[in-house]
Amino acid sequence: MHYLKLTIAYDGTDFHGWQMQSGKPTIQGELVSILRRLTQESIAIHGSGRTDAGVHALGQVASFRTQSALSPSEFQRALNALLPPTIRIVAAQETGPDFNARWSALAKTYRYRLYRGKVVPPTIWRYVLHYPFPLDEDRMRDAAARFVGSHDFAAFAASTGSEDDDRERATVREVYAAELVRSPDQEELVFTVRGRSFLRYMVRKMVGTLLDVGRGRLTPDDIDKLYLLKDRSKSGPTVPPQGLCMVSVEHEEAFRIG
Repeated sequence: MHYLKLTIAYDGTDFHGWQMQSGKPTIQGELVSILRRLTQESIAIHGSGRTDAGVHALGQVASFRTQSALSPSEFQRALNALLPPTIRIVAAQETGPDFNARWSALAKTYRYRLYRGKVVPPTIWRYVLHYPFPLDEDRMRDAAARFVGSHDFAAFAASTGSEDDDRERATVREVYAAELVRSPDQEELVFTVRGRSFLRYMVRKMVGTLLDVGRGRLTPDDIDKLYLLKDRSKSGPTVPPQGLCMVSVEHEEAFRIG
């Protein structure tokens, strides 16, 4: 048996997210379909995170096991030849049996891009949220720094659809780093956050809250109040998915083969 790790980049615009869904194109679905063709096996592939519809990735990580004799480089070449050009296998490596893309993850880094210029260049419109209106960026940076640490992020998470499940789920998460900076060309405001794991829509709701701070609807001090309130209606809106990208995933030792 061979255990493989894939590092994957994709443009999520035309997909209904990572996770397989019946009758809908997804990243996981495309990978499983092609891996089954290549191996003639019933392949199960595990991703490090379930990106939502329209969300992109530069460093999503997935793992699977197979009895195929194909080498990691052969898998990479074959997958890139058969996958749509919006999905690329950046790297393929053999790992040990204990590696799991999801459960072995130590940290994930996400980035959200806000385009601040008057006209969005057509080459990037799929990857940014256009917001050319006035914002107090210093207050937004102050607010962004308050995400760092271990907090109850219930106010920044999407509902499960069940009040009982919402009450029972664990919503404490640890954020290792969070910053808001101007891009080198000064045209974009970029929010980057790194943490062990994230709740559904958490990063997009964090950005929406930062926008409300920049617009004067909330203050930086309100971030700390939101942790206590645990009320998602009091935080900012969930911003659209196209500005969000999974930049990288850090894992425990993945190469204990044998």
